[in-house]
Amino acid sequence: MKSAVVPLIYGLGVAAGVVNGFSFQQPFAFEENASPSLLDRAIEALGFDHSHVKESLSSELKKVWDEIPLRFPSQVSNLEFVSKPRPGSLQPKTDWDFTVRSEDVQDYQLRVNKIADPKLLGIDPDVKQYSGYLDVEEEDKHFFFYAFESRNDPKKDPVVLWLNGGPGCSSMTGLFFELGPSSIDSDLKPVYNPYSWNSNATVIFLDQPVNVGYSYSSKGVFNTVAAGKDVYSFLQLFFKQFPEYNAGQTFHIAGESYAGHYIPDFASEILSHPKEDGRIFNLDSVLIGNGLTDPLNQYPYYKPMACGDGGEPAILGPEECQAMDDSLGRCLGLIESCYDTESVWTCVPAAIYCNNAELGPFQQTGKNVYDVRKECKGNLCYEDMEYSEEYLNLDYVKKALGAEVENYESCNFDINRNFLFAGDWMKPFVKGVTNILNQGLPVLIYAGDKDFICNWLGNQAWTNVLPWKESEGFSKAPVRPWKASLTGEKAGELKSYAQLSYLRIFDGGHMVPYDQPENSLSMLNEWIHQDYTLQTD
Repeated sequence: MKSAVVPLIYGLGVAAGVVNGFSFQQPFAFEENASPSLLDRAIEALGFDHSHVKESLSSELKKVWDEIPLRFPSQVSNLEFVSKPRPGSLQPKTDWDFTVRSEDVQDYQLRVNKIADPKLLGIDPDVKQYSGYLDVEEEDKHFFFYAFESRNDPKKDPVVLWLNGGPGCSSMTGLFFELGPSSIDSDLKPVYNPYSWNSNATVIFLDQPVNVGYSYSSKGVFNTVAAGKDVYSFLQLFFKQFPEYNAGQTFHIAGESYAGHYIPDFASEILSHPKEDGRIFNLDSVLIGNGLTDPLNQYPYYKPMACGDGGEPAILGPEECQAMDDSLGRCLGLIESCYDTESVWTCVPAAIYCNNAELGPFQQTGKNVYDVRKECKGNLCYEDMEYSEEYLNLDYVKKALGAEVENYESCNFDINRNFLFAGDWMKPFVKGVTNILNQGLPVLIYAGDKDFICNWLGNQAWTNVLPWKESEGFSKAPVRPWKASLTGEKAGELKSYAQLSYLRIFDGGHMVPYDQPENSLSMLNEWIHQDYTLQTD
C-alpha cells in the first residue's frame, strides 16, 4: 500500500499524512516503558516546566499521551519537534518600485514590484500585476504576495484575497494549480486559464504564514492568531498603495482547507479594527472551501465518507469502518477537552489521536484523500503539481518576481508541525464564524463532494448546528438545486438563510477550482457580483 506524505494541501497540511508529515527532530523508537516519554519530550522541546504541566493534566489525558506512541508507533517514531529557520538566501532586491509604511501599523512595510514585462513570464501579459513583500523588520519576517488586476474592469470589479492552507502551503499553488490566470505544463510553460478568478475580480495571492512559499524568516509563526495580525497589516498597506482598488469596490477573503481556521480569525481580526480607528478598507464577505473549521462536528463524518455514505462507493472494508467507529468516542472526547481549555496539552493529543484513528485508515489505502475517485500519485497526490514548483524555482521567474529565497517549496512541513504543537489544529475557530455572522458579514461555505479530508458531509453538519443569531432560520431553510450561471447546469445544492450559505458542489474534490473550473468561477461571480446570492432553479 502506498502511504505518501500528504499535506492537507492547500488545505490542511499533514492531517492526511496523518502524522507522517510531522517530524520531531531526532527520530526515536517507542516502547511501553520508554523514557523519556512522548509527553516529556514535548514539554522539554516547548520549554515548559515539567512539574507544572503534569500537575495540570488529568489522569485521562496523561493516559492518552502514553497511548499515542503505542497505538501509532511507526507514525510517531518519525516525528521531530523543532523547526528550522528559513532566512532569505538571495541578494535582496534594492530597486523596488514602491515602499509603503503607515503609522497605524508600525513596524511593518510593504515593498512592491510592478511586473515590468509580463510577457516574459507569459502569465496574463495584458493584465497589470504586482509582486512584493510585507516586511516585519524587528521580527525579520517577510511575506510574499502576487496580485493580478481583473481582466474585465478593475475600476469596478471586486477584490479577492486568496489563501491556501496547510498550515504551511503556498498560495502560489492556488494561483498555478487551481484558480489563477495560468497553470504550468510539463515543459514548465504557462497555459492560459479561461476560468481564472481574475476574470471578473482583482485577485491577491498571499504566502502566509511566514516561511511558506517565497516568504521567509529566521523565526516562525506558530498559530493562526499570530498570522492574523500580519494579514491585517498587509491589507492596510496594500490598499494604501493601491487606492484605485479601494474606490468603491467590494473586498472579500477566500481560501480552502486550513483556511477554515485562518479566515474566521482573520475576518474577526479585521472587524476588531473599526474604520473610525483607522482601518481604510471594507471587508464585505468571506468564502471557505472544503475547510477545517469545526473539528468536533466534522470528525464524525470521516467514517461515513470512507464507508459508502458520502455519495461514492465504500473505500474501506467493514472491519476498518468499525475500527473508526470504535475510536470516535475517544476522539470526540479529546476534541471537547481542547474546545474547553484550548490548551496545547489537550489539543495536541486530540490532533494526533484523531488524525491517525479517523483519517489514517483511508490514507493508508493509497487513495487520494483530496478526491476519493483517484489514486494518490506523487508526494502531494497530484503528479502535475510538481510543474508549478519547478517553474517557481527557475532563476528568471524568481528574478522577475523579486523572490528573496533560494528555493521555493509548495509546502513547509515545519510550519505544519509548529501549528500542531501550538495546539492550533483542533481549536474551535468556528467561534469566529459565529462572531462575524453576528456582525452581519456574509459567509459562503462551499465543499466539493468528492473530497475526503474536509468532506462535504462534515461541512454540512457544522453549518447546520452553528450557533448564531439566525441559526433557527438557517436550520429550517430548504436545500435547493444550484444552477451555475456560466454553464446552465445543475452543479450543486444550496442551503442559504440571511448571511450564511452552504453549497455542495457536485464532482469537485478538495480543490474545487481544479476539478470544476467553470462552475467554481460561476460560484465566485454570482457571490461577489449578485449581492451574495447564488442562482437556483
